[in-house]
Amino acid sequence: MARKKQQVANGFVLFDVVYEDGTQTSNRKVPGADLGGLDGDEPARTFIEMQDRKISEMSGTPRGPIKTMVRSRKRVA
Repeated sequence: MARKKQQVANGFVLFDVVYEDGTQTSNRKVPGADLGGLDGDEPARTFIEMQDRKISEMSGTPRGPIKTMVRSRKRVA
């Protein structure tokens, strides 16, 4: 029987993001160390927006503003 690995605080938290234009991206990785505290998941928005800016610069296709953002559901094998 396989053992489950313990969650590492330095790991990643996955988010599903919906943009104002209706597009959606799933399982966006955000470092777990950036989350928590009094701000909760709000730092994830800043991190994902920064990723989107970098992607837009490289691709030349701008990404719209984020409408909603929720943690991805855990997947069961």
